Amino acid sequence: MPTVYVTAPPEAATEITETLVEERLAACVNRLEATSTYRWKGEIHRDEEVVLLAKTTDDAYDDLVDRVLQLHPDDVPCIERFDESDVLESFATWRADSVE
Repeated sequence: MPTVYVTAPPEAATEITETLVEERLAACVNRLEATSTYRWKGEIHRDEEVVLLAKTTDDAYDDLVDRVLQLHPDDVPCIERFDESDVLESFATWRADSVE
């Protein structure tokens, strides 16, 4: 089952987080504040962002990505999938039961 790593501007993070959980695309989303430094259109940028770690299922992954793309304000949002190979069974069961 995947965890999806998303970065978002602070003003968009709450809506993305709550929508993913409310629509049962993610069982849980952790939020971590971060400063990102990156190159965009030939210039170096430094922005305050929020890292979102969305716990989802294989079946819901594509719908979660589509929903993030609808809600995210960036032209090229960071959306990365991490597949876990070893997860506590009780957590895996809870996650599967929480995502439709």
